[in-house]
Amino acid sequence: MQKFYYTYILASARNGTLYIGVTNDLARRMGEHKSEMVEGFTKKYDVKMLVHYEVFEDVNVAIHQETLWKKWKRRWKLELIEKYNPEWRDLTEELNA
Repeated sequence: MQKFYYTYILASARNGTLYIGVTNDLARRMGEHKSEMVEGFTKKYDVKMLVHYEVFEDVNVAIHQETLWKKWKRRWKLELIEKYNPEWRDLTEELNA
């Protein structure tokens, strides 16, 4: 059985507060973010709109991508989101399709 890993970016709103994470189950993780099950940054700053994600087969590559994105300038992160999701749609629904 093939396993996938996801590096993702959440936003509070268009051009709002950003959060970067990595998980092996993006649908489950988004459920946790949206229901505010876990105390922390995303709950405190109401960051729960999935605006970008990438899929990897190797957990180490996913973690490396997360580390890179966290080091990026904010402008670069916004440009990445705008390139693939110019309307800043919440992509969570795609996970359930």
